[in-house]
Amino acid sequence: MRLLLHACCANCAIHPVRSLRDRGVEPSLLWFNPNIHPLEEYHRRLQALWRLQERWALRVLYRAEYGLKDFLRAVGEDTQEGARCRACYRLRLLETARLAKALRMDAFGSTLLSSPYQKFDIILAAAQEAEALHRVPFYFEDFRGGYREALGVGKQMGLYRQRYCGCIFSERERFHGRSSGNR
Repeated sequence: MRLLLHACCANCAIHPVRSLRDRGVEPSLLWFNPNIHPLEEYHRRLQALWRLQERWALRVLYRAEYGLKDFLRAVGEDTQEGARCRACYRLRLLETARLAKALRMDAFGSTLLSSPYQKFDIILAAAQEAEALHRVPFYFEDFRGGYREALGVGKQMGLYRQRYCGCIFSERERFHGRSSGNR
């Protein structure tokens, strides 16, 4: 199977890549994360994926331009957690499906499905929309069971591990506490 797997970060890629390789599937990864803020955080996560790529001889495609403006446009004025996450997942998965089709891949998937902190049902809805629009199958697998072990592997490898999902809004919530409205 030719699978294009969106990679949200190096740590979340560890378990899906291992699991797929154990079953004879060698995924190609896609780095496309215009949601990550600030730029320094973006570079830390990107460098961690480069390190994993080098250590594990991964095939990775990089859409590495800093796309904060595109992310903010996609989110619009509704920055409440559910709405902004929906826009963020949609932005990244639509691009992954588009590229999977252009590259004639058999399917596309995402390492977002490895984190217990992501919104699983919203990810699946965005993936189904991308699948229908681009007519390329979404590869679904619940990778959350390997999350803790993957974090240990990442720590042993010295990979950078983030403390929030990546967007400017989650950064504010993580470091300034949850707010009840737009401040």
